Amino acid sequence: MEFDGLSVDQAPPISAPIRFFVTAPLFAILAGILIFLSDAQVLASRYSIESIVITHAITIGFLSFVMFGALFQMLPVLAGVKISKVGIISKISYTLMLLGTFSMIFGLWLNISKLILVSSLLLGGGFLTVIISMLIAFRGVINVTASVRAMITSLVFAFIIVLMGMHLLASYGIGKFSDLHGLFANIHSVWAIFGFAGVLIIGVAFHVLPMFYVAPRFKRFCKQKVVWLITSGLLLWLVLNIFAESYSTIAKIWVAMFFWAFSTTVYLKLDARRRKVSDVTVWYWRSAAIFMTLGTFSWAFNDFFDGKYIVIVSILIGGGFIFSIMSGMLYKIVPFLVWFHLNAKGYMTIPTMNEMINKKLATAQFVLFIISLVGFIISFFIPSILPIFALSFIMSMAILEYNIVIPILIYTKIIKTKPEFDMSMFTMKVEK
Repeated sequence: MEFDGLSVDQAPPISAPIRFFVTAPLFAILAGILIFLSDAQVLASRYSIESIVITHAITIGFLSFVMFGALFQMLPVLAGVKISKVGIISKISYTLMLLGTFSMIFGLWLNISKLILVSSLLLGGGFLTVIISMLIAFRGVINVTASVRAMITSLVFAFIIVLMGMHLLASYGIGKFSDLHGLFANIHSVWAIFGFAGVLIIGVAFHVLPMFYVAPRFKRFCKQKVVWLITSGLLLWLVLNIFAESYSTIAKIWVAMFFWAFSTTVYLKLDARRRKVSDVTVWYWRSAAIFMTLGTFSWAFNDFFDGKYIVIVSILIGGGFIFSIMSGMLYKIVPFLVWFHLNAKGYMTIPTMNEMINKKLATAQFVLFIISLVGFIISFFIPSILPIFALSFIMSMAILEYNIVIPILIYTKIIKTKPEFDMSMFTMKVEK
């Protein structure tokens, strides 16, 4: 691995990101249970309450928890950005997001209006606390890299979609919907997928692929222009969607082209990596590149089918691209955090990152996950088989949770022993 450019002196406590990572698969398991209990034909509509609940159990409960957990670690280490009172901020945002997600899921599922309204406030409070804290922290950044610009851009998109999400949730809570409800919902979902998650993944990839996989660095054009081009495409899509909806497909194709270009670049970078050893995380990145290519163009051309296949598009992009990368990165980030923090405390005799993960279980988890995704797509045409793939998804997420917990147990076991090297003479700062 290459650790050039890492700022280790501002690392947050390991508990800040870990609490998010451990919780994320549990929400995915809950989403799988809800899929199993749902009618496949009802889930074929993106506007059904069941679809909305399951979608947000995954997007907020799994994806957002992983992404913000990663940001707590990456901002100080990759960008040299110090988040003020990071320990307190992580606890407050985590608690609000946890309670808010549960309130939203059960409030919408059971049609409890007061719980829905509470979830709007809790989720809004949790997300805005962490987003604003991170954006404020970026004011002190010295070296504005391509990854830093992408992170800032993604957080701006996140800020906007959170405000929209609070409005949309409140509408369900009071049972009144404005004439712009459909438009807000569309903007909320598109900007969440491409503007927040997509741009964040691109920015992180600029640093993560060379660091973890010893892959060639991204070209200057890719690092400086792609995020800007995608952002301009999303803004163009917004304008066209409001004033000339029939032409919005043009902007969709624009966005799809650059995500396809990024996905292709990732695939080629992995082929050209100097360290040719392959593992489940490489498989996740490769499959994500394929799913993203299929998903973005399906999203663009779905307009020609009156949006009939939007659920399939969501599975390809949300599940195949974003979910795949988040799952794969958990296998890298969690063992890295354990190794990093133990090493920083003077422990020398510790397992390597690869030794902390059971490779056979990780492979089984990956296979079950891919089977689930393909099965969910097939279930769109053959609804009766959906429960089978819901079970495979639940099993996959249960294994993922196990694989995340094991490195943490290793950490808790070793930290109780005396370190081999006294680090008290050094000035490494780990913020409390």
